[in-house]
Amino acid sequence: MTCTVVLEVRVKKEHVDSMAAGFKGSFPDTRSFEGCIDLYATQSMDDPQSFVIVETWESRPAYEKYFAWRVARGDIDNMKAIIEGDISLRYLERLRA
Repeated sequence: MTCTVVLEVRVKKEHVDSMAAGFKGSFPDTRSFEGCIDLYATQSMDDPQSFVIVETWESRPAYEKYFAWRVARGDIDNMKAIIEGDISLRYLERLRA
């Protein structure tokens, strides 16, 4: 069963441009990671410091393996250094209706 992951962060004002540019460098690795189906980033039109990344994975364990890889590389700590507050993660299951 697929898993949609919604990651939300609020970036410090001085890092907004570098966050947006950083997606270009990091997304190819994410897209090629085993289990990744789709991935895109959004930026709030009303609050440019707010970013939402929406990902679709083959399963939640596939995403968790990927996230653990990002933690081990230090990518999550690097992200935490440029955001305000915490990373918000939500795991969603698509309903078939």
